[in-house]
Amino acid sequence: MIRTPYRSSVLLVLFFCALASSAQTANQRVTQNVIMVMTDGLRWQEVFRGAEASLMTKAFKVKDGAAFKKTYWRETLEARREVLMPFLWGTVAKQGQIYGNRDKGSDAYVTNSFFFSYPGYSETLCGFPDPRVNSNDNFPNPNVTVLEWLSKKSEFLGKIAGFGAWARISAIINADRSGVPVVAGLDPLTTLPGNPRVDLLNRMKLETPQVWDEEPFDVVPFYTALEFLKERKPRVLYLSLGETDEWAHSGDYVNYLTAAHRVDQYIRVLWETVQSMPEYKDKTTLIFSPDHGRGDPHGRPSRARPVRPDQLGRHRDSDHPPRGRVDRISARGGIRRLCRRMVRDHARWRPLRLVPRVA
Repeated sequence: MIRTPYRSSVLLVLFFCALASSAQTANQRVTQNVIMVMTDGLRWQEVFRGAEASLMTKAFKVKDGAAFKKTYWRETLEARREVLMPFLWGTVAKQGQIYGNRDKGSDAYVTNSFFFSYPGYSETLCGFPDPRVNSNDNFPNPNVTVLEWLSKKSEFLGKIAGFGAWARISAIINADRSGVPVVAGLDPLTTLPGNPRVDLLNRMKLETPQVWDEEPFDVVPFYTALEFLKERKPRVLYLSLGETDEWAHSGDYVNYLTAAHRVDQYIRVLWETVQSMPEYKDKTTLIFSPDHGRGDPHGRPSRARPVRPDQLGRHRDSDHPPRGRVDRISARGGIRRLCRRMVRDHARWRPLRLVPRVA
């Protein structure tokens, strides 16, 4: 059954998570603002099961197994997933809906055939796969994203912004053509002059030692986006984080889980921030999703066989992303319908329909 939200609700379509404030009547447009957060390459297994014991070994760079298990291991999967992502399971799941638990038959996956970042982001933001988008190279996205589509509506002019840890986010949104301002990779935020916190964040981008090319740690783009949110108050804010994917590529399960836990904290901070601001309170939807998952390259669900160290770093996997089909409802289509309801001609579109909760 569809759970009716109380004061604020959260919809997570396997990680396509939407936290929606709804204190208004059914005849009013509940969602007036959207904040979308994506974290790169986070597996559904950790979201719904918590830490995986078979990965808590030296093969996955776990040096102190006892200490690591004390932090993230619990006897039941419900306790494990809540200690890993406490806001997701302590607030989102209790006030809204969660989809994508493959152990209970709720599947979600991308429909593009490439199973890596650029195609995954493009499919999510555009609503369809494109065989031309077939690499992670730095090329402008030929397709119009929902951010660009919304930016052409009069009530959204100058009210949309994008932030990303990965430098390619600017090309995926196609900032030059769309006119949507994007701060990605090591680019500084220059539109908030005189803000000392932004000045410090810009310096951190330049002066912090780089582990990955053109990509800072998540803390920098997150707090940069947060400062922009508080000062400029955009109606649509997009944020992409990358550490979950980067640490998984290196087979580092400790930092991978720590990054996932930190993303959960960031989402909590975002939600608490918007609920404290009259411009956003009770009229904002927060969406959370990855771009792809990872695991067995032969298309076997990783629950069927142990994950090898080399497989944790791979993208290709049949159970991999929470995108595409979710119990016959398209997560990407859900984004498009949600945004259509925000514009003045929203009455022409059918209401956003949800499918039964599977957690």
